[in-house]
Amino acid sequence: MSRTAIATDQAPAAIGPYSQAIRVGNLVFTAGQIPLDPATQKVVAPGIAEQTWRVMENLKAILEAAGTNFERVVKTTVFLRDFNDFAAMNAVYSKYMERDGEAPPARTTVGVSHLPKDALVEIEMIAEV
Repeated sequence: MSRTAIATDQAPAAIGPYSQAIRVGNLVFTAGQIPLDPATQKVVAPGIAEQTWRVMENLKAILEAAGTNFERVVKTTVFLRDFNDFAAMNAVYSKYMERDGEAPPARTTVGVSHLPKDALVEIEMIAEV
């Protein structure tokens, strides 16, 4: 099965040896996205709501570059540096992922001790194309 790298300048450039996303068959696997502004490559405001918004906007751009969108996401993984931020993260996440009459994607949320660039949240997704 062939693999195709997905890249867009509407999301942060990779900060290591990885792709923003890889398409294999009819699935797209995104790299974990932290709240980097694509223009500056710097973490946005320190709050969890603002950081989650930036992460979701980055993921939206990557999914669009791959020819898909949030409605086609089947699985997400959320990494939180502080589980006390869960409700605030979830409030922003829900605005992007709620679907009228359809089941939302499967999700795993994990508490971690540290994220790149001291981010509060990182999210990765798997979507159908």
